[in-house]
Amino acid sequence: MAVARLFLRQPQFPVYSELSRMNTVYQLQPLVLGDVATYPLASRKSKVSVADFARPAGNASVAKFLDALPTILAAGDFRCVASAIQLAKRQRRTILWGMGGHVVKTGLGALVVDLMRRGFVSGIAMNGAALIHDFEIALSGQTSEDVEAGLTEGKFGMATETGLFLNQIAGTAAFSGIGYGEAAGKFLSGRRLMPLNAQASILFNAYKLRIPLTIHLAIGTDIPHMHPAADGASLGAATHHDFRLFCGLVKEMHPGGVYLNWGSAVLLPEIFLKAVSVVRNLRVPLMPITTANFDFIQHYRPLQNVVKRPTASSNKSRSSQSKGYAITGHHELLFPLIAAALVSGWPRAPRRARKKA
Repeated sequence: MAVARLFLRQPQFPVYSELSRMNTVYQLQPLVLGDVATYPLASRKSKVSVADFARPAGNASVAKFLDALPTILAAGDFRCVASAIQLAKRQRRTILWGMGGHVVKTGLGALVVDLMRRGFVSGIAMNGAALIHDFEIALSGQTSEDVEAGLTEGKFGMATETGLFLNQIAGTAAFSGIGYGEAAGKFLSGRRLMPLNAQASILFNAYKLRIPLTIHLAIGTDIPHMHPAADGASLGAATHHDFRLFCGLVKEMHPGGVYLNWGSAVLLPEIFLKAVSVVRNLRVPLMPITTANFDFIQHYRPLQNVVKRPTASSNKSRSSQSKGYAITGHHELLFPLIAAALVSGWPRAPRRARKKA
C-alpha cells in the first residue's frame, strides 16, 4: 500500500516554479497542478470497450465475418441500418431505395434485382443518370461513354437509341397516364434482351416483379434532353407522375419504414425531402422511420435532406424516435456488403452499437 501511495502521489516542482518566477517577463504565472483532482480509471464512463472491438473472422461465413466487425462508428451504424431493414422486412414495412447513376454503372444491378426477388425492396427511385445507364445495359449490355472523347466533336450523349427511345418512352408515359419508370420497364419487357442484360436491368425486373420504380428528372441534366425527339411537356408529365407516385411510396413508410439513398448528391435527396413534407402535410406523421445515405463523399443535401431533417422530431417518446445514418464508402464495396448481409439474415441478434469514439 505504501508503494502504491508513493506512486500515485502528485509530483510537486517548487524549484521549477521559483525559477520560472525569476526568469519570465510575464506577470501571469503557470498554474500549479498539484491540487488537480483525479479519479480511478475504472470508474470513468468510456466510449470504447474491448467488448466492441473487431475479432479475427478467419475463414468465416458472411454472417460470422460481419459479427466479427467492431460495433464502433461506421461499423456500428452499418449494423443498425441492416437491423432496421431486416425488421422492416419481417414486419412488412416499406423499404425504399434511391439510386444515382454511379450505382448502376459500377455493375450492381444484378444485386438490386436479387434483393427485389427476396423481398427487401418495396420501391426504387432513380435519377435520370440511373435511368440512362440501366436502359443502355438492358438494351446493349454496355454503358458509360468517354465524355472527353466525344465532347470535342459534339458527339457526347448523341447515341441514337438512348435519345430516341427514352424520349419516345416519356411520350408514351404522358399519353397513357403512367409513370416514366413503369413505361421504361414496359418498353424493355416487350423487347428481346440478351439474358445477361435482362438479369442486370433494374428497370426490366422491377416491371416484371411489379415493384414501383420512379424516375426523377431535372430537364437539361441528362443526354436524352439534347436529342431532336425531346419534348419538355412529355418529360415533365412523366416525371411529375412519378414524383406523386413516390410520395405515395413515402407515405407507406409510416410507421417503421426505411429509405436508403445511394449515390445521388442533389436530386433524390431533394425529392425525398419534398415527399416527406407532402406526406406530413396530409397528416401522416411518418415516424418512426430509418434513413441512411451511402456515398464515397458525404454531401450537404443528403446529410440534411435524408439523414437529419426527415428524422428530426420534437416528440421525445421512444416509440416515435426516427434514426438517420451516414455511411461513407465506395458503392462497389458497400452495396455488395449490405446485400450479402441482408441475404444471410444478418444481424440475427442485436449488439450494442456505439456511434462515437
